[in-house]
Amino acid sequence: MGCGSGFVAPKPPEDPNARKVFCVKFGREMVGLSEVPFEGHPLGQRIYDNVSKEAWKMWVEHMKMLMNEYRLNLGTTEAQEFLIKQMEQYFFGEGAALPEGYVAPQTKD
Repeated sequence: MGCGSGFVAPKPPEDPNARKVFCVKFGREMVGLSEVPFEGHPLGQRIYDNVSKEAWKMWVEHMKMLMNEYRLNLGTTEAQEFLIKQMEQYFFGEGAALPEGYVAPQTKD
């Protein structure tokens, strides 16, 4: 089966013992993260307590777009602070804004 075969693998069954959180992004109880992101940073603990694995995956994709569009160098404090601020907005604010002039890639139908 090659790319574009239309086959979608079924999701593995959810672990009944998995840690649950009330996800701020989806507004319902879902499987939470298995560890605190950015341990030692207050936002990391807040995310661990309130964000599902699924919402975190969505953030990672959004973060990749931000890194590419803004050509961020994560070795700089400015880029790191920018992403932390965007992450806080994404989960606990009004949502992270898209870069000015951003056009989402076309999806193949």
